[in-house]
Amino acid sequence: MPLDGITGSVDAATQAAALAQTASAKKSQTMDSEVFMKLLVTQLRNQDPSSPMDTNQMISQQTQLATMEQITNQTTTANENFSLQMRIAAANLVGKQVSYTDASTGTAVSGTATAVSYANSVPTVTVNGKEVDLDVISGIKAA
Repeated sequence: MPLDGITGSVDAATQAAALAQTASAKKSQTMDSEVFMKLLVTQLRNQDPSSPMDTNQMISQQTQLATMEQITNQTTTANENFSLQMRIAAANLVGKQVSYTDASTGTAVSGTATAVSYANSVPTVTVNGKEVDLDVISGIKAA
């Protein structure tokens, strides 16, 4: 970035270009299939004709990328399934007698679950007018 010799400030055009470059760098810092394909095409265009790229290595790289994408997809699906299971478990508590340990007092509390909220990443269950995280509930008894 060129600096103004008198004030030491950066001109507006240079600053805007630097901000745009930073934003695009933050946008995609992981290697996805699109980036891989661009790199592969560039590599093929610029390869030495007397020493072409090893096709076995190229296929290996593509296989590794495909494997990584499948693992990423499976992880996303597993996280969504876990979230759905937590929501179902919380909804099934409504109308049941539940117990938990109050974090502020350390005492055991029990009461009937009257409502469920999905506003946070962990569902909360309303017991005796107090919202309690689902993972804090330690016991369930049919009402």
